Amino acid sequence: MERGLDRFFDVFLKKESVFFDKKTLQSTYTPETILYRWEQTKQIANIVAPALKGDKPSNIFVYGKTGTGKTLTLKYTTQQLVEAANRENINLKVIYINCKLKRSADTEYRLIAQLARELGKSIPPTGLPTEEVYRAFFKALNKQKQNYIFVLDEIDQLVEKTGDGALYNLTRINEEDTNSQISVIGISNNIMFVDNLDPRVRSSLSEEGVVFPPYNALQIQGILRQRAEIAFKAGAIGGGVIEKCAAYAARDHGDARRALELLRVAGEVADRKNTNKITIEHIDEAEQKIDRDRMIDVVATQPKQYHLVLYSIISLQPQRNNNIFTGEVYEVYRSLCNKTNTSVLTQRRVSDIISEFDMLGIVNAKVISKGRYGRTRDISVEIPQNIMPRIKTMLEDSIHI
Repeated sequence: MERGLDRFFDVFLKKESVFFDKKTLQSTYTPETILYRWEQTKQIANIVAPALKGDKPSNIFVYGKTGTGKTLTLKYTTQQLVEAANRENINLKVIYINCKLKRSADTEYRLIAQLARELGKSIPPTGLPTEEVYRAFFKALNKQKQNYIFVLDEIDQLVEKTGDGALYNLTRINEEDTNSQISVIGISNNIMFVDNLDPRVRSSLSEEGVVFPPYNALQIQGILRQRAEIAFKAGAIGGGVIEKCAAYAARDHGDARRALELLRVAGEVADRKNTNKITIEHIDEAEQKIDRDRMIDVVATQPKQYHLVLYSIISLQPQRNNNIFTGEVYEVYRSLCNKTNTSVLTQRRVSDIISEFDMLGIVNAKVISKGRYGRTRDISVEIPQNIMPRIKTMLEDSIHI
């Protein structure tokens, strides 16, 4: 068996691939030119530029749906800012934290400890009082006089996991007696989460706002062509492939990241089939694979409250044949919270969570009028049946039921 596998890898290494540089299709890649986001880039650059003169930039709240270029544009702009500061010997540091990564920001302790480590202060992952971690963080801040910009990506996940206490403390640090100045840039796919923040945090965080609208199909085509020229060998893209990828992504709220992922997976499908050209059929096959994997990943990364809501919907599905209403979901959700000793969210907040699931394609939630009884949502589950048992088990493990 081992010899057979050795032969498999030997053959793999000798196989021709449609790819020239696959990493240009990954979300971590930053192109030299960011297409269709010049206005947003200028807005952010104008806000952060005062740091080059030793002034504190305003805090910024950046929002837009998934795959609209928020993180890419922020990383590009702040990278250019740091390079300008280095040329002029200006003390400026930008720290990027993805709050969706479990070990970075699932508690206030871990977030502040991570920031302290970025500043060169060694903090153990657990074990210290939170106040002591803050003291170590302040000490690191005061080591030298300079401006810091903290970029908190998926900031809504931070608030969902830890509350807004850490965010409040970060946005108020400049009121303390510190040598350094701090600006916070929050990035979110969900503009609704700001409504649930402490009013003082909301006013501090939202000093400046930058909106990223979805890309349209033609813009996604332009982005795909820009990356495909570097990612693939000449002649590897068949007719209509770019257009098909863009159409899929435009249907999904203008998600360029999804379009790039689709093109990459289609290339991998073509390689496995030993063909030197990506076709529309490869795009369709990649779409099915991504939908299946993406659905599992999306559900797995949601907070416990979201899992409770989704499990409530799935529990009602067999009895209601997909004609499920918000009030019914809320009753089941409330019962599950009582069984699992979990705090109960308001019906309005549960309705917002259902809206988010609708945006993610996990459910279809159509608003309908019930006359003098008001409006509700007619909910149907969009999870494919072949992965439903796996999703259900995942949810049961999460909510301990």
